Amino acid sequence: MQSVLKQPFTNVQLELLKTFSHQLTESDLIALKKTIALFFAERLTVQADKVWEELNWNDELMDKKLHTKMRTSK
Repeated sequence: MQSVLKQPFTNVQLELLKTFSHQLTESDLIALKKTIALFFAERLTVQADKVWEELNWNDELMDKKLHTKMRTSK
């Protein structure tokens, strides 16, 4: 029986390891973390906007949801 060897890293992790195989300064590391966070925040915003449009939500509906008690008591 042939065993399957799983790679421990994702393609993103491997690329980052290759790209940053040297030491970064603390300020560069902070800047990189901010850049990565902004990348994912932008992707999330695009996905949220898409759902907002698909469900035909608007500001009035959001205000109503914000002021609605959604939890039930037991």
